[in-house]
Amino acid sequence: MTGHLAVVATSQLNQWALDYIGNLERIKDAIHQARAKGASILLTPELSISGYGLLDHFLELDTVMHCWEIVAEILRDKDLYGIVIDVGLPVIHRGVLLNCRCIIVDGDIKLIRPKMTLASEGQFRENRYFAAWPRRHTEEFTVPEEIFDIIGKRNVCIGDAIMIFNDMILGWESCEELFQERVPHSDLYLIESVDLVLNSSGSHWEIRKLDRRIDLIRSATVRGGAYAYSNQIGCDGDRLLYDGCGMIAMNGGVLGILPQFELGEASVITATIDLNKVRAARISPTRGFQVMAEEERYMRINVDFSLALPSGSHSRLRPSEPIKVHYHTPQEEIALGPAVWLYDYLRRSRQSGFFLPLSGGIDSCSTAVICFSMARLVVEAIKKGNRRVISDLRGICGEPEGSKWIPTTPQEVCSRIFVTAYMGMEKQSSQETRHRAATLAHAIGSLHQDFDMDRVVDAATETFTKTTGLKLEFSGATASNLALQNLQARLRMVHAYLYASTMRTVQGKEGSLLVLTSSNVDECLRGYYTKYDASSGDLNPIGAISKTDLRGFIGWAEYAFELPCLRGFLDAVPTAELTPLESKQTDEEEMKMTYAELSVFGRLRKVDRQGPYSMFQTLLHTWNHLTPSEIAVKVQRFFYYFGINRHKMTTLTPAVHCEVYNPDDNRYDMRPFLLPQFKLAYRKIDREIEMMKAMEEGREVNSD
Repeated sequence: MTGHLAVVATSQLNQWALDYIGNLERIKDAIHQARAKGASILLTPELSISGYGLLDHFLELDTVMHCWEIVAEILRDKDLYGIVIDVGLPVIHRGVLLNCRCIIVDGDIKLIRPKMTLASEGQFRENRYFAAWPRRHTEEFTVPEEIFDIIGKRNVCIGDAIMIFNDMILGWESCEELFQERVPHSDLYLIESVDLVLNSSGSHWEIRKLDRRIDLIRSATVRGGAYAYSNQIGCDGDRLLYDGCGMIAMNGGVLGILPQFELGEASVITATIDLNKVRAARISPTRGFQVMAEEERYMRINVDFSLALPSGSHSRLRPSEPIKVHYHTPQEEIALGPAVWLYDYLRRSRQSGFFLPLSGGIDSCSTAVICFSMARLVVEAIKKGNRRVISDLRGICGEPEGSKWIPTTPQEVCSRIFVTAYMGMEKQSSQETRHRAATLAHAIGSLHQDFDMDRVVDAATETFTKTTGLKLEFSGATASNLALQNLQARLRMVHAYLYASTMRTVQGKEGSLLVLTSSNVDECLRGYYTKYDASSGDLNPIGAISKTDLRGFIGWAEYAFELPCLRGFLDAVPTAELTPLESKQTDEEEMKMTYAELSVFGRLRKVDRQGPYSMFQTLLHTWNHLTPSEIAVKVQRFFYYFGINRHKMTTLTPAVHCEVYNPDDNRYDMRPFLLPQFKLAYRKIDREIEMMKAMEEGREVNSD
């Protein structure tokens, strides 16, 4: 006889697109962890067998074939019996590719549940690969021959169904379905009195996003119900970072949650659900009227398997109680999210570390501090006994087989995998920026280089003058001035790659370094950087973070990481230092707008989907410190530079996605890169300003 307590497990797995063998190992690890904790159900992330970020690899038949081969291995392994296993894979049914869950019980497939709402906004293009499944619709799916040989039946149910076990009813929703207005869990709880809804997810991280996800899960269960949520963690081989936070909730409270940022491969959390509390919370006459009025029911799959613990076997087991969820501040998220992404990328790319041009400004400073944060996470994981991190780090550093080296400080880690360089110019680079760069490098332990680029730049300009007869001067024409600035910047990029590819040889080791860049989201949006300069590299940890958030992050890290040298970066005026020092070049003066204003423009353009005229209208009501004419000038200037610099977005260095107004052209912000002037919008703005002036002066103006 079964009782009313059930132990449920959910996981977060660091899956990697196309790494079928590695993904299987992590799934099995999670299953064994869940069984060891007494769980009867284990939930894994969305597309856990293939990895989530395959993109156009989903369109290859090999992908589906290999996924079924992994399912076959799970079915054959009797060490995985005694627990309900929920894994994800792409499935072809009636010639259509579907994003599916596969529910396995003791070597048998009980249900294939396709995703019904596809994520096709922002970074996601699921409609490019998959078809959405109709609600409450089921069919028979013919399994591949190798699966038939194992389970002994040709067909299994595919569709939006529920599973009725001996003592518990399970239902499903998948990732994007939770974020829609019409959510599956509402009908599952109401119509079928499902006890537990399982949600496997591939939900990416953005700054300030976690609270929304948790609020949705809490609200899903507040009227009575249990909910298990699983998510990927790590980079999965692309621009997105999946931040984990697998959790179990019941009756509006979170019973357990996994860490948001960690370097683990497979983590599992369990909660003991009191089914009596779930069912008691639903009893009400009003709910009864709604249930009895519903005519359309779900397909029911009966499974002779018990999920709850036998009565009397848990006399001293206590049901899980709600916990208080910890939310990281935005500054902590910036420290942790890109750091996890960088480490995942580094260990899987088979490179030996990072190279960063360290200018002495706050952007490259932020990138360096994120690398330091990564080293801190590595040391913390080592202190917790994470053997995989120790093994991976030794491999990155080129340690010989059998090495016992274990770093004890983040500075020791940085000294082995992080090289920084200040590439100065005698007349353009100040001693202050040079000193700031050297001081920060010393504080975080990076191997630091300091050299001037004058001879290289002079050689290039002399060759140009000899060829064309034109002498390039900062005091000359605008084209001459810009050419000299851009030349310095682009030569720095060339030297960055030179040093990145050879520094390990200089140290007597094998391998090369990944080049890190440091253009923030606002500069990218405005196009305020040189194409193919030091903003071009292999990875950009801050490419989707605003200047405002970066300043907040550095202010936080000054104390949290005990780096007092960061105060100098906060106090410094942002400058590219590409012209002689006496010109007193500053970023905001050259852009004719502040970084704070750029953040506003970016959010209005992307998040609120506003063009020039709508943006002008919005700012009229929010920017009281400027006149309508001044607002118009700033809006028109922003869109002018946005338009002429769109082509730069096509060559942005891959950056971890952190911010909702990320201008990355490669998938997230898809717009033409050859744009005309916004003449009609500008004409409307100018006309409106003229009408406002006329009203103030008490004169009439033709409205045509």
